[in-house]
Amino acid sequence: MSMEIVYYFSLLFFMLEFILMIVKRSKNKETKLKKDKLSLLLLWITITLGITAGFFNANYKEWNNWNYSITITGLCILILGIIIRWISIIQLNKEFTVDVSITANHKLYTKGMYKYIRHPSYLGLLIICFGLSIAMNSIISLIVITIPVFLSIIYRINVEEKVLINEFGDAYKNYMKKTNKIIPKLY
Repeated sequence: MSMEIVYYFSLLFFMLEFILMIVKRSKNKETKLKKDKLSLLLLWITITLGITAGFFNANYKEWNNWNYSITITGLCILILGIIIRWISIIQLNKEFTVDVSITANHKLYTKGMYKYIRHPSYLGLLIICFGLSIAMNSIISLIVITIPVFLSIIYRINVEEKVLINEFGDAYKNYMKKTNKIIPKLY
């Protein structure tokens, strides 16, 4: 095992996100409001460039047991992120779209993972990228992936929350008071 397995996991991540982009895009006939403000494009560009830069800075030298342990830890974190992301997507069901939109019958969902944090799918995405960057065995990879992706996710959350406040008003504002954005009890 070396960087090859990290490549395979990054390909798995991109395939899952590509499938998500195709299947969970908002449908024009069902969409009441669409205000993405290029946040999806920014997220895709940031993730793609970040992971590419991460691979350019990854540790490809001869590995020892310590490097293997770091990679395994990173891949376990990545898998945890995939699980969190997909559980949150499944819980939202038809309300989840890859673009920021509101459907005609949109309901505010506050159960499951959403009872504790407002954006668990973004938490999962952040954990995926964090785990992948750790698996690369390079502090530079960690920085060039995690920080830009985190900033892109924060921008996207701000765009999304403005739409949700506009749609659900006080109900969403009260929900915001009871929950954190993406990290339970912290942020």
